[in-house]
Amino acid sequence: MSIKLERLEHILAEEIAKVISEEIKDEDINLVTVTAVDISSDLSYAKVYFTNLIDKDREKVTKALNKASNFIRNKLFDRVEIRKMPELTFIYDESIAYGNKIEKIINKLNEEEK
Repeated sequence: MSIKLERLEHILAEEIAKVISEEIKDEDINLVTVTAVDISSDLSYAKVYFTNLIDKDREKVTKALNKASNFIRNKLFDRVEIRKMPELTFIYDESIAYGNKIEKIINKLNEEEK
């Protein structure tokens, strides 16, 4: 992956997080944290990975974010200098929950050794 693409992914992640926190009024999207952005090599598509503090509402929040993706994309045109803004697809980031599960298993194994 090129350095320019990595930099663009980082910039988009920051700006998407700002748009979500400052400009979207939807109550379902309040507690969202953008964890990463993965942009295709031709800059046509971007997968935006996020987490939510309320894990039960995962599907509801994903639908709300994907519904608001055009609004977010339009706001990004004003904030990021890029010729072609990629289409945004929001995906719930499972890695944090998976990491927590692994940590619990390791802690349990450490307690059993004592």
